[in-house]
Amino acid sequence: MTKSLDRVESAVRGWLDSGTGRPLILGLCGAQGSGKSTLAAGLRDRMVAHGIATAILSLDDLYLAGNARAALARDIHPLLRTRGVPLTHDVAHGIALLDAIREGHAVSLPRFDKAHDEPEPEARWQPVPAGLDLLIFEGWCVGARAQDDDALTAPANALERDEDPVGIWRRAVNAALRTDYADLFARIDRLILLAAPGFEIVERWRTEQEDALRRTLETQGRSTTGLMDAGAIARFVAHYERLTRWILAEMPARADLVLRLAADRRLLT
Repeated sequence: MTKSLDRVESAVRGWLDSGTGRPLILGLCGAQGSGKSTLAAGLRDRMVAHGIATAILSLDDLYLAGNARAALARDIHPLLRTRGVPLTHDVAHGIALLDAIREGHAVSLPRFDKAHDEPEPEARWQPVPAGLDLLIFEGWCVGARAQDDDALTAPANALERDEDPVGIWRRAVNAALRTDYADLFARIDRLILLAAPGFEIVERWRTEQEDALRRTLETQGRSTTGLMDAGAIARFVAHYERLTRWILAEMPARADLVLRLAADRRLLT
């Protein structure tokens, strides 16, 4: 991760010094378990150490509450009960936050409790003072674009084949990417992609991520009831497969920086 962090820091310093003004909104995209959060935290720490006011907003922290996702599941498709894909985030809140930061205002960044699958109360949100220099906006599909409609016809996996046979879910997700999410991601100034070697590694990475969260919660004496076992993880990542594969195929040609990772997350190029 050190080499990746060095590369990102060098790029970000150049962008900040380019005379385009601050704050810089940096998009950081990467598949589940690719090391986005670790990289973002490392970059923030380095920037702050050099007097550059920096904060992190995770797309995951914009997830809708369970009751809102239940409404989506009822009104559009049952697969929208599971957090993750476009439509399951509070995009309007994300846009408002990025706009407020762009205008130099103080904000409070939301937090989402994955162990309980619900947003944290506002009292636990992260206050960010006015005059931010750098916002790191990280997430598994940050900066993603919609697919062509023709690409949605064939199911990407067994989940789509069996539970979305006529494509209602995937077309709704794609439509969200083409509209509200396009508005959100248009606010990104620079985009970095952590490119996994392929989707096949994501389940292993996601399992490692879940295990790390379990250890953290146990150390803190908090409940791990909401965490997933191996079967649940396999089903969970299937929700992400179509868009993850599309990002890996499409985004490298337009990202401002691409970091290609090995299966152990070492930097390749």
